[in-house]
Amino acid sequence: MAAGKTLYANEDRRPKIKRTGEQVDIPFLVLVLLLLAVGLIMLYSASYAQSEYDTGYRDSTRYLQKQGVCAAIGLVAMYFFSRIPSQFWRKLAWPVYLGSIVLLLSVLVVGEEVNGAKRWINIAGLQFQPSEMAKFAMILMFARLTTEFGPDAREFRFGVLGFGGALMGILVPLALEKHLSAIMLMGMVAVVMMYVAGTHPKWLLAGAAGAAVFVLVYITFMGYAGDRVTAWLHPEQDPGDTGYQILQSLYAIGSGGLFGLGYGRSKQKYLYLPFQYNDYIFAVVCEELGLVGAVLIIILFAAMILRGYWIALHAADRFSTVLASGLVTLIAVQTILNLGVVTNLLPSTGIALPFFSYGGTALAVNLGEMGIVLHISRQKHRTKVQEVSI
Repeated sequence: MAAGKTLYANEDRRPKIKRTGEQVDIPFLVLVLLLLAVGLIMLYSASYAQSEYDTGYRDSTRYLQKQGVCAAIGLVAMYFFSRIPSQFWRKLAWPVYLGSIVLLLSVLVVGEEVNGAKRWINIAGLQFQPSEMAKFAMILMFARLTTEFGPDAREFRFGVLGFGGALMGILVPLALEKHLSAIMLMGMVAVVMMYVAGTHPKWLLAGAAGAAVFVLVYITFMGYAGDRVTAWLHPEQDPGDTGYQILQSLYAIGSGGLFGLGYGRSKQKYLYLPFQYNDYIFAVVCEELGLVGAVLIIILFAAMILRGYWIALHAADRFSTVLASGLVTLIAVQTILNLGVVTNLLPSTGIALPFFSYGGTALAVNLGEMGIVLHISRQKHRTKVQEVSI
């Protein structure tokens, strides 16, 4: 057999028993549904003023309706994916990966521009971001490569060049789209997955240093990115332009106090805070629910993420472990970056808050991905399958 080929010990001798009574992890499912429910409730509050303005004061639920439809699609996908064996996804890794690259490249040709960014494709009236699919494709491919590389992932040839080549296949089209936030997000998730896969820490540190240099160069040559950093450091210097959004976000957070102004009583959402129903929805949460409500929501996110990692650790095979850890890390990194931006701990990245921010593609994809984690959770009572590389 070729070096690095991964087999599962005793896989041919394992009896083909139809397993019954295997349930998804109920705590994880409840936490996902709670976050979705709270997210939809807060989206309505944060978006109804904008919705009325956009529809000539005829409809206050425009954004909630669209998000609700995508939530329903996502829940169906979550249920469906929770019943698909994880090894099915292993077989689909290459087709999904290559398909996502084609979609990313097609954006450059037939993509639609929204809010100054050309990152969307419109098919039969349905608008979606290929970058959301690309995130899943990268995670799926890394999980597949982990099982193929086995212990060789510690070597530079596999752990760096192998994973790095797969990552660049996604990042290059994103760079052509000038999608810095997605590049940064996927880079962070990739580092975590490479560590789980066994890549030597010294290579990860070197990669992190290289990524830092790339970001600095990118910011230097891309003026709008540099403006974001300046606005982050000194928003008060340009309160009417580059620093406006950050200052309005901080006003919303500060005015919420300990217990908030009350649900639906935010003042900043009345067209003072830009993207109050999207990237900056957590500022409205803080204004209406106060520090106590914001902390409770953060606790929900933390509990879901920790439970997701617990599921990954108890998966029945290495592929499932790496796949689940990647999907959970994606939610974790998005959450941390969004909260950091809203509170001005980090410069603006354009990354949404999972389950809360308006965005149908992201919500449906996130729920579908959680369905995959739920299926992996069905394996938690099985004997761990040991892998050998020959």
